[in-house]
Amino acid sequence: MSVRTSSAKIALSTASVYPERTPDAFELAARLGYDGVEIMVGADPVSQDVDVLERLSDHYQMPILAIHAPCLLVTQRVWGKDPWAKLQRAQRAAERVGARTVVVHPPFRWQRDYARDFEIGLARMRDETDVVFAVENMFPLKARGNEVVPYSPDWNPVDYDFPQVTLDLSHTAVSGSDAMEMFTKLGDRLAHLHLADGVGVPNKDEHLVPGRGGQPCAPILERMAGNGYSGLVVLEINTRKAASRTERIDDLAEALAFARLYLSASASA
Repeated sequence: MSVRTSSAKIALSTASVYPERTPDAFELAARLGYDGVEIMVGADPVSQDVDVLERLSDHYQMPILAIHAPCLLVTQRVWGKDPWAKLQRAQRAAERVGARTVVVHPPFRWQRDYARDFEIGLARMRDETDVVFAVENMFPLKARGNEVVPYSPDWNPVDYDFPQVTLDLSHTAVSGSDAMEMFTKLGDRLAHLHLADGVGVPNKDEHLVPGRGGQPCAPILERMAGNGYSGLVVLEINTRKAASRTERIDDLAEALAFARLYLSASASA
């Protein structure tokens, strides 16, 4: 037997340390042995400041491997109101810090102009840069027994013509999707994995430590290793309920150990 190990790098999302701040994510990622960080651009002013991010990266010797554009409802005013300007700014930030990927959500339905031109506009941006724009799967909302889809063209990018996609395993739990089927359908279009878990509570995006929910986190990592996946695996977990900093650190260490374990796959020589 020989052991085949994935060349994928494992990064820590800065969102994973909340309510601690972006500098704490760099410190903890370096302490625990992550390969780099993904910057969740949000309300924290440091996450928006490329000069400060570069200094943190240099200080902790921790590469910035991805930028998550400010696409959430709570970040609608971060980097301005124009969604294209925000995405272009994320691209420039990624180019400057040497990040390979910008994670972007599908447009909200009320962003009509942005939604109408989303696929064409992304294609145009891809032609102008080496940065990968990986469109993330989201989830519908449940209201009084009905399903509400706040995204356009859809919450699920798998069946659309996006060359690069981010698969988020907490979002597959919320949407009740078959995560392994989505993984298989994506094939080489899978450029980015948000590794987290969930038990599938409606409308609740849990982002549990992998292994604590019902998603096929381990089988997907094993398949990625066997396929020679070379994209990014980003731990995007929720530690805000940790009773202490020690408990938060333990969760982040457990998540990293899980990813490293299952990204190693045995194969016959």
